[in-house]
Amino acid sequence: MKSYRIAIVGVLGAVGSEMVRMLEKSSIAVEFFKPLDTAENVGELVDFRGSAWAVQEAKEGKFEDIDIALFSAGALASKALAPIAVAEGAVVIDNSSQWRMDEGVPLVVPEVNSEALRTHSGIIANPNCSTIQMVTALKPLQDAFGIKRVVVSTYQAVSGSGTAGIEELREQTSAVLANEAVDIRTYPHQIAFNVIPQIDDFLENGYTKEEWKLVEETHKILGADIPVSPTAVRVPVYRGHSESINVEFERSFDLDEVYLVFETAPGILIMDDVAKGEYPLAIECEGKGEVRVGRIRRDFSVKSGINMWVVSDNLLKGAALNTVQIAEKLIHLGLVGHESANSR
Repeated sequence: MKSYRIAIVGVLGAVGSEMVRMLEKSSIAVEFFKPLDTAENVGELVDFRGSAWAVQEAKEGKFEDIDIALFSAGALASKALAPIAVAEGAVVIDNSSQWRMDEGVPLVVPEVNSEALRTHSGIIANPNCSTIQMVTALKPLQDAFGIKRVVVSTYQAVSGSGTAGIEELREQTSAVLANEAVDIRTYPHQIAFNVIPQIDDFLENGYTKEEWKLVEETHKILGADIPVSPTAVRVPVYRGHSESINVEFERSFDLDEVYLVFETAPGILIMDDVAKGEYPLAIECEGKGEVRVGRIRRDFSVKSGINMWVVSDNLLKGAALNTVQIAEKLIHLGLVGHESANSR
């Protein structure tokens, strides 16, 4: 079995640490592992498959012996370092927003559009966490019934903001319960015991950047300009994004057909037994890799449509796991390795 040389950039962050865990569990044979982070973290140890690996600084010259570099260090770091990594021979799979809408960069969810990997020129983009779980659920419906329109409201956990969001919710919750003043740093308003209908900055069209990602990324991944009307909301949940999705179909359907489509769709787990109180919950999805779908029901306000509730671990399928799955698919398709790296 061929083995591969893997680096993770931003290895000590919330997503980077999950990348380590997902890579450990993956089918990838790792020849050696290089954890990369900022200069102040050099020398810290990262456990990987039974060995301790010292963190090195992510900079020029660190990718010459790397086949695949998994990036989760933010858009600015990716903009600076990803082209260097490619020039030094690595294939970059980037979890930031930096390259997602670049025309020459495939935006990939392996269960949805893995063939797009064949078009890569060294950089592959991981979609936004909310987009990943939505298109994983939409793709089989698009194939079966055609999609006329999508309305989605997301309820996004604070871990989507990284460690800063997690710490702010924890600190604010403690402060409120102790009747103390709340410190607001990461979000525009208090997040503890609150719901904030704003994620990222507002655009001139009235939508936030986070909402518009759902529109543009869905179009790019599905290869169709399906109308998408999004609202993105931050909620006081540590981990697990939830989405209320309304889908209007081009064709007529029976509800049993929808269940059958989901039962055979990759990456989907149906949880839908309302009599037993069974439906996807954020608190139950932590550490789980699938996209969970439930509350599936006909939308009686249109001729052909459904409502559904979609939940996934935003740090796993929404980030780290999808990144590692892209690496696995690259290897399966023969698009990375010592030979392919040297031939670019």
